Parts: sequence; C-alpha cells; structure tokens
Amino acid sequence: MAGIDHAPPPFFKQGPAPLALLTFYIAVSLAIFVVDLRFKSLDLLRQSIALVVDPVQRVAQTPGSLVDYAASYLQGMRGLQQENNELKHAQLTTAPNLQRLAQLEAENERLRKLLSVKEREKANGQVTQILYTARDPFSRKIIVDKGQQAGIVAGQPAIDETGVVGQVTRVFPFSAEVTLITDKDQVVPVQIVRSGQRSVVFGLGNGQLELRYMPANADIQIGDILVTSGLDGIYLPGFPVAKVVNIERDSAYSFARIFCVPIAGVENFGEVMILDPRQPLPPAPPESIGRPGGSDKPGLGGKKKKTVAKTN
Repeated sequence: MAGIDHAPPPFFKQGPAPLALLTFYIAVSLAIFVVDLRFKSLDLLRQSIALVVDPVQRVAQTPGSLVDYAASYLQGMRGLQQENNELKHAQLTTAPNLQRLAQLEAENERLRKLLSVKEREKANGQVTQILYTARDPFSRKIIVDKGQQAGIVAGQPAIDETGVVGQVTRVFPFSAEVTLITDKDQVVPVQIVRSGQRSVVFGLGNGQLELRYMPANADIQIGDILVTSGLDGIYLPGFPVAKVVNIERDSAYSFARIFCVPIAGVENFGEVMILDPRQPLPPAPPESIGRPGGSDKPGLGGKKKKTVAKTN
C-alpha cells in the first residue's frame, strides 16, 4: 500500500491565506496610488478607460435621463396650465374694471372739452347728464338730469364740445327735455362762415338739416360751415351748427335745396351743456304813426282853428 499517492486533489489545494492576499492587494494599490500621484504615469490609461466607458455610461443613463425629462416636461406643463388659468381668472376679474376705467377716462375727456367751451366762447352754463331719449319715435328729443331745481328754463340752448345740440323745450322739477336741431320742428338761424350770408336751417327728422330760403344762384358750396347768427336772441353767435353736404339747384325753382349734417355729436353723446339764457335783445323802435307825407308835430298839416275876437 506504500505505492498509493495520498496527495489531495486540486480542488482541495489551499493557496495563500486570505489575510496575506488582502495585505498584498492593499500594498499594490498604495504603490500604484503613490506612483500615479507623484509621476502622473496613469493619466493616459485613465483617459483611455474613460474614452471607452463614457459611451457605455451614457447609454446606461439614457433611460433615467428620459424619465427625468418626461417628469420635468409634465411638471412644466402643469405649471403653465395653472399659470394660464390664473391669468384667465385675473383677466375676467379685471376686465370690467378696465372697461369702467376707459369709460371714465372718455367721460372726463368730454367733460374737460365741455368746460373748455365756457372759456373759449365766453359763455356760462352747467353740464348735464343725458338720462334717456324721448319715447316718441318721430321726434328727436332727449331728457337731461337737471330741471327747475337747477334753474333750467325753456328756451336755453344746449351744446357739446363741438357745436349746437338743441334747445330746452320743456322743464320738469328734476329733469328737462331738449329738442335736437335735427328734429323736424326745430329751426336755427345761421350764417355761412365763408360768405357771411344769413338764413335758417330746419331739422328733417332723419338726422339731417336743410338750409332754406337760399336763392338758386346763391354763393354756397359743399363743405361750407354754418354757425349761429344770434339773430333769434336764443343762441350766441358763432357756435358751429352744420356742414353742407349736398346742393340741388333747379332753374324751375327760385330756391336751392341745400342739405346739411350737424357738426355736434347729436346722436352720440353722454353729456351736454345747457347755456344760460341770453340777455334780452333791445326792443324794436316803434313804428311811425303819422301819415305818409304828413308831419308828426301837432298842429302842422291840419286845418287852423279860427279865432274870433269879440269887440265891445
């Protein structure tokens, strides 16, 4: 039995002790670290390894990057949607205020222009607010918010910042009725600025006016401006009234047909100024009561009274 080999199989062969291997590896690592730190001898190897590993690392990180990108995109979309909803809510909340502000600014601008008329035309009056239009569809009348309590009387002219609007025709305790110059019953004495001719304009009830009693050969042109003449004792002279837009001349008629449009915003305004009444015009001189060719002095031109002297 002495010839039998008792050597253990390779599977059971034992190498160096684990502690010895650990010590060896630590020593080698420290040596490499010290050499690389001092002589930079492993930079090329490190760069080569990084060049090979970087694409692999990028491919490995792609799923995570996609997930992060999708999450940030969805979060951004939710933030944008929330911000959009907040902006819409703010717009709905502030839109009425902005509209009201724009309306107030326009109203203030109109009021400033109305008040400037007092200084420009040397006229006194009071600004009134239009409440509503008259219910009669065949007339052109408005109702303002001042009446007898504010000293308004019938006959006062009404203007806006650009020209004549109408005339007060009826007065109530707290309101007044203003008949517009475009009403078919309204008449305004006017004067042509360019030529100085005087006439009267009549409302037609359809938003236009007609200049009447002008001869067919009168010196008038399209575009002429008509202003108040002041001869009626109601309107101050010089206020713009209308502009000539059409002239019809016919030799068969003595007068031309002249159509005009009002200069003032007769149909689209919110405030008007009621001017104070004018001072009454001086009375007309009395007509002569003497006969033609006679004398106004008493006793002249008549028969002399005979006087008889009594004699004693």
